[in-house]
Amino acid sequence: MKAEYIGLPLIKDDAAKQFELTVEGHKSFIRFNETPHHITLVHTEVPAALEGKGVGTTLVEKTLEYIEQSGKTLIPLCPFVFAYIKRHPDWKRIVDPGFKGFDH
Repeated sequence: MKAEYIGLPLIKDDAAKQFELTVEGHKSFIRFNETPHHITLVHTEVPAALEGKGVGTTLVEKTLEYIEQSGKTLIPLCPFVFAYIKRHPDWKRIVDPGFKGFDH
């Protein structure tokens, strides 16, 4: 995570079902579905103005930290999140044991 993004708050908007991070006036988000036991991340979107600045990675990292602290497990259906976890396999520790996507 880039140093300039560390202090930015991750917002969990339950009504919109998305985790949000605002950088330079632009909102990036990850859409989610939630049950009492896990959070499924389904889609990540970063505005074109922020692409290539590490915002997407920061959003994923902050979201994974939130999920870990919540005690829930993760189902990473979003291709961006899935790819991030493949590059950082230590995050598999929060992936729901029923998710078999990394086995292929």
